[in-house]
Amino acid sequence: MPSGASCLARSDVWASTETRARAARAVLFPAGGVAAIVASIALLLMVGGYDVPRALAALWTGSVGSWYALTSATLVRAIPLMLTGCAIAIAFRAGVFNIGAEGQLLAGGAGATAIALTMPGAGTGALILALAAGALAGAGWAAIAAVLREKFGVLEVISTIMLNFIALYAVSFLVRGPLQEPTHAYPQSSTIAEGVRLARIPGAGRLHAGIAIALIVVLVAGWALRHTASGFRMMAVGESPSAAASAGLIDVRRVTTLAFVASGALAGLAGAIEVLGVTYALYEDLSPGYGYTAIAVALLAGLDPWRGVVTASLFAALEAGAGAMQRDAGVPSTLVAVIEALLILAVVAAQAVRVRRAGVSSDSAASAREHAV
Repeated sequence: MPSGASCLARSDVWASTETRARAARAVLFPAGGVAAIVASIALLLMVGGYDVPRALAALWTGSVGSWYALTSATLVRAIPLMLTGCAIAIAFRAGVFNIGAEGQLLAGGAGATAIALTMPGAGTGALILALAAGALAGAGWAAIAAVLREKFGVLEVISTIMLNFIALYAVSFLVRGPLQEPTHAYPQSSTIAEGVRLARIPGAGRLHAGIAIALIVVLVAGWALRHTASGFRMMAVGESPSAAASAGLIDVRRVTTLAFVASGALAGLAGAIEVLGVTYALYEDLSPGYGYTAIAVALLAGLDPWRGVVTASLFAALEAGAGAMQRDAGVPSTLVAVIEALLILAVVAAQAVRVRRAGVSSDSAASAREHAV
């Protein structure tokens, strides 16, 4: 019969092995995703009869093949993906399936535009207020779905998708109505004054100060999930709401609502930064689908905001290179959308398999410890 010290030693070995396995997965999972994306693109190009080397060369050139492509195309696109990916990660961690980052981004862009146009001569103060207005607008848009979930039991997957369409048509109304430019010739707002724009980084093309804001927000969000009581409560609720309520005495409704609102605020901030740093006006097509791509960004990162920086840059590179493939190799840019959809399905399937294996492994380990004792 093994001694208590022996059992403790075995437990320590098992824990250290599990820690090393998690660290390895943290590195290999994104790397495997990159390899899978490249292989999928090559396979689809071959099936479509395209020149694979030429298309991949164009993808490289248009995304990271030059300093201008990296900064002005890839990193500019990565900024909203970092923030919306972080928004999705926070919501999903808390067990809230927020599919509405697209609508929350549009709401944030509209809110920031309204403030920026109202205070064109206020400079930095107006810029800060516009960013805050964007975050508040996104949070408010998410709060609608949160209330529908808590008060009426409406599934957030349904409500947030519907709110995406409402936000899209609301922006369409604004740029043809209250916020339309003075000549009424174009469906867009007036151009935002230079003093209320995010400054561009010298020597980095179109890359602007929004990247610093995005990185700081993502770093703080990742740290909060790991090292604060609020982050622990979110993850506990996401793992098991009933256990969190009974064993941890956690107010599940309050935590999920706060996660929902925080998620919307980050997506709204992404919209504000897009308006104040890239477009300088509100358009109908403000977002090419950042809120939807963010789901793939968050899932590929394992719902980790820090790793989301890498996956956001990866998807930004894909979207930046898609235009170059279409221009230089005649490959439809929609190929990238197909790859992203396939990747989401693959990641979801892989996570389901891991959850099952983890359940089997934990049951086996518990059984082994009982027999050892």
